[in-house]
Amino acid sequence: MSEEILQQEAAGQEKKDGGEAVVAGVHNYSREDSYVVPTDPRVQRKLEWFRDQKIGLMMHWGPYSQLGIVESWALSDADADWSRDGIDWEVTGEEFKKEYFGLGRTFNPLRFEPEKWADLAKEAGMRYLLFTTKHHDGFCMWDTQYSDYKITSPDCPFHTHKYADICAHLFESFRKRGLGIAAYFSKADWHVDSYWKDDMPKGKFKSRGPSYNPAEHPEEWERFVTFTHNQIRELGTGYGRLDAMWFDAGWVCGRAGQDIRLGEIIEEVRKYQPGMLCADRTVGGPYENYVTPEQCVPERPLSIPWESCITLGTSFSFKYEDEYKSPREVVCLLVDIVVKGGNLAINVGPQPDGRIPAGAVRSLKGIGEWLGQYGEAIYGTRICAPYKKGNIGFTLKEDTVYAIETFGKETDPVGDTVWIPYGGEVRSITGMGDTKVVSFEKGEGGYQVILEKKDYSKAPIARVFRMC
Repeated sequence: MSEEILQQEAAGQEKKDGGEAVVAGVHNYSREDSYVVPTDPRVQRKLEWFRDQKIGLMMHWGPYSQLGIVESWALSDADADWSRDGIDWEVTGEEFKKEYFGLGRTFNPLRFEPEKWADLAKEAGMRYLLFTTKHHDGFCMWDTQYSDYKITSPDCPFHTHKYADICAHLFESFRKRGLGIAAYFSKADWHVDSYWKDDMPKGKFKSRGPSYNPAEHPEEWERFVTFTHNQIRELGTGYGRLDAMWFDAGWVCGRAGQDIRLGEIIEEVRKYQPGMLCADRTVGGPYENYVTPEQCVPERPLSIPWESCITLGTSFSFKYEDEYKSPREVVCLLVDIVVKGGNLAINVGPQPDGRIPAGAVRSLKGIGEWLGQYGEAIYGTRICAPYKKGNIGFTLKEDTVYAIETFGKETDPVGDTVWIPYGGEVRSITGMGDTKVVSFEKGEGGYQVILEKKDYSKAPIARVFRMC
């Protein structure tokens, strides 16, 4: 079993047991019963927009892609046991961090073409982009004025490229194609000296939190809060329309003694971005407008807005010779999420040269091919009882119920009849695509549907039925 799967299973157990918020880099998610409904009608409208989208492209990208390892976490000495595998740096923790922070001086993605990324996302049926403007390591993928650890720094070889301000060009390319923009931003910053300081009692051994107690050093903490607000303000006022800001590092919060007063800066940004969503993940409260399960899907439907962030490969960041989920796997995953009321943010880690890995491209195009034919049953829908029974899930749009019968394997049997376990009254049942309904009859708790005979060399990804 791979290390990533072990980590994910361990994190999943923590979720069940109500344990800590982050295990091996995988985040827990907030409880449904603690959700705070936004009072701003513009935020409420944007949430309805968000719930219509159903699938977005998440991207973790930065200098760490050169190593092909997990993003940022190897910097934390407290997380070294699981995050530093695969790097043959026979050095101390201090030398390791020095080598890692030096990656910005070699990051040169000369084959980055934002228009091609946006075209691929559109073809794949994606409806929005969720992009890492800054991960925990503090490297900024935009031309920030508050840090020299950035893509446009003079010591980064990419700084003279026409696309050097990556966020600016990427966001605009996606907007031109009608796709939404969500900016990922880590509230922790392991590069800035107002968060990680060596001349503190904790010394040079670093963990995911600050290297000092904010309550004992309020001036230092205020310096970090000001820095963080300045960067959020930069992104929120200088990079065009943002539909959402997605805040990672859930340990940076008031109850952990790390209050960055996020609501204060979000309300300021919303003067420029009316209705912009805020996902202060794992923190709860009025600024976690939707919750964010990671590498997992809730077992039952949730009545609140939510989005599962799940990797297309085995890692959020680029991994050499990674294996990617097939279109079948992703569509079945998407259906499971959508029938439970959520969105899927499917993550792809671009290569260090700026290209999307070929295996990821093939999967994304296959997903788009299916959505191009059956997206009507996905986009703009809402939950519909009985939600999911066996391999059949249900969605609702106005007066139409969609029954989506998924086939997890090519070798699954595909019959000429299907039992649809939907107890409501329907006037008609028709098949989408090349599925033809001959007749249907109501039975106890559902409908027996007779289909036109068809020979299948392999099972389709799914069959979809409209019930009006």
